[in-house]
Amino acid sequence: MRKLKLQVQMTIDGFVAGPDGQLDWMWIPGERDESIYKRIIELADSCDTILLGRNMTREFIDHWENVVDNQPDSPEQPLAQRMVNMRKIVFSRTQTAISGRNLEVENGDLATAVQALKEEPGKDIIVYGGANFVSSLISQNLIDEYFIFRNPVAIGSGLSIFKEKKMLKLDSSTVYKNGKLLNKYLPV
Repeated sequence: MRKLKLQVQMTIDGFVAGPDGQLDWMWIPGERDESIYKRIIELADSCDTILLGRNMTREFIDHWENVVDNQPDSPEQPLAQRMVNMRKIVFSRTQTAISGRNLEVENGDLATAVQALKEEPGKDIIVYGGANFVSSLISQNLIDEYFIFRNPVAIGSGLSIFKEKKMLKLDSSTVYKNGKLLNKYLPV
């Protein structure tokens, strides 16, 4: 059975975005760490399907399609190609169609749909967000592996993906030269 992997950037005070979804804390200009980028690509390559919540979809699709279409020299190009070409499933209660390459919309029950996806043949499945969508996946115990990049920044308030107590087991930890830390956790 395929696994559902969560990859998320998080502040040291536990937020995945600012109060209004701001991500300006995530990447410090001039501090790109190629080993982190390589790990993000490895995680993407272990999967063939991306799950997205409706709220973050437009920004996600527009960003990666813009890089592919208009920024041929961007250092993001290898990851952008993967993000655009991979199958994407957007979960929405309100929309039945959203534009984007290799994108489909799922309006059914979250747990039922995710379980069905896990039973399909293929590589694993990855989810990047948004915060409320990921919270729903976590609260329904649908995440099989958590890849949390902890950033050396505190923002004081923001969006959290953990809304209740969740016991996790640390599987591995990697420290990067720019101060970020990747912790891989498994559900207990």
